[in-house]
Amino acid sequence: MDKNIADIRKDYALKALDEQDLLPNPINQFEKWLNEAIECDIKEATAMNVATIGEQGFPSSRIILLKGVSEKGFSFYTNYQSAKGKELASNPAVALNFFWPELERQVRIQGMTTKLSEAESTEYFQSRPKGSQIGAWTSPQSTVIANREVLEERQKKIAEKHKDDEVLPKPKQWGGYLVEPFLIEFWQGRPSRLHDRILYVKKGDNWEVNRLAP
Repeated sequence: MDKNIADIRKDYALKALDEQDLLPNPINQFEKWLNEAIECDIKEATAMNVATIGEQGFPSSRIILLKGVSEKGFSFYTNYQSAKGKELASNPAVALNFFWPELERQVRIQGMTTKLSEAESTEYFQSRPKGSQIGAWTSPQSTVIANREVLEERQKKIAEKHKDDEVLPKPKQWGGYLVEPFLIEFWQGRPSRLHDRILYVKKGDNWEVNRLAP
């Protein structure tokens, strides 16, 4: 390696995060920040790290895309038989993290997951591009396969079977999750590593707001 990674650093100075500028509901505040990220044309602004807990108690994480925000929480879709699906079936606790480096911001979320209804999952599934619908039927997600040709051959067969269909039926093993948050932290980079950190914690029907030391 040409450069010592310990020497790589950046000073943050774009914005500040003051309590007086915050919305009382952190989900509304998140939507405000997400909209700013999208308006700034940040690549994959809806990408988030989703961390689950495996059977042996080890954390497991991956990057997937946020597909919905509502007053109830945050939603995403996956194969229920995937590694994360099995982990969520065993332990519904989850952590999400969004990072928008161009805005020097991140949002950290902790919550509990529940499955979205079949109707909600079907509606979203059939709104996806047909290629993505075929992909969901093609991949036995997270299982060991002999080679890529296995997937490509299966994809061809499914595409041929549904060549005259505008939409495919939703696979039973595929669907959505709602993450109902109980903790949301907003992080804004500041100079000299004295970052702004504002923490919302759910207390009954309300949110308690505190500033954290960086």
